[in-house]
This record gives sequence, C-alpha cells and structure tokens, in this order.
Amino acid sequence: MSLHDDAISVLKSYDDGDAAQAELRRTYLTHLAEHPDGMWKACGAGHLTASALVIDPERGRVLLTLHRKLRMWLQMGGHCEPQDTTLAAAALREATEESGIPGLILLPGGPVRLDRHPIPAPCHWHLDVQYAATASAGAVERISEESLDLRWFPYDEVAGVADASVGRLLASTRARLDQGGL
Repeated sequence: MSLHDDAISVLKSYDDGDAAQAELRRTYLTHLAEHPDGMWKACGAGHLTASALVIDPERGRVLLTLHRKLRMWLQMGGHCEPQDTTLAAAALREATEESGIPGLILLPGGPVRLDRHPIPAPCHWHLDVQYAATASAGAVERISEESLDLRWFPYDEVAGVADASVGRLLASTRARLDQGGL
C-alpha cells in the first residue's frame, strides 16, 4: 500500500463526531483524489503533513518546539518523506526527530485532529493530520536543527504561548486520554 493509499484509508475512517472536522476530512479526501502528488511538498495546490503532540500525561504537560522559520510554539511535525509507509509513521518520525526523544508511542485510535492552514507560495496549504504521542517517564528532549528551543508546558499554559490550533489539538488529545486512549 502506498502512503497516498494509507492516507485515504486513514481519512475515510477518521470520525471524531465534529461537523467541522468531517468537512475538513472531505476536503482532504477531495484533495488526494484530485492530486496524485498531494502527499508531497512539491504539490503546488498544497499537501498533507503529519504531526504529533508530544505529551507527558502523568505530569500534565506537553513538549512544544519553537519553530525556526515560523518562530511559533508548535507541536512536532512536518512533511511526509518517501520512506514513510503510513501517516502514523510519518508523524512518529517527525516527533522523534524534532523532540530527540526515542521510544515515543502514538495514542491508539489514529489521528486526533485535522488542521488546514495556509503557508507561503509556491505551496499554498498544509493539510495536517495530527496525532498525539506519549513520552516515557524521564524522557529527555534534544533540540534539532529545525527548532530554536524545546520546552515542556503545563496544559494550562499552552493557550498563552501557542496558537489556537495547538490548543484545539491539546483539547482533543486530553479528551482522547479521558476516554482511555492510553
């Protein structure tokens, strides 16, 4: 199965019960149907990306990266690569690379949220498929070349440092955890 096929399968099964997320899911599926290259950065109409919010539920905190180019506190994530066989693998790879933490584990149940956001030309949209990953007790982060900083934030501080999309991702992640998502 190709990464493109995996993305279609993942998106077809994604349903968090929210009407806006359902509409976004349809947008992603239409994009992939219209753009065979819709998984790759080279797709000028936009492309899917994969990200993961790294969490430490025992301590009630999340690890955010101060993105080098955007200069914003964000979850780990980025572009799919040819070696990625699934969206989940891409999200886990990105989270591991950008956090420097080995052994991250994605929450079961597939993506936590979808988020579509504009980016500068030549590509115009990131269609982000967002997961959440837990870090083991005592995990030590290491800044990558893509980050200016990495920092753990208590849940209640995220809204004050990150944009609303990260806050929505955290809220959805916490809801999944409350439903027994570990």
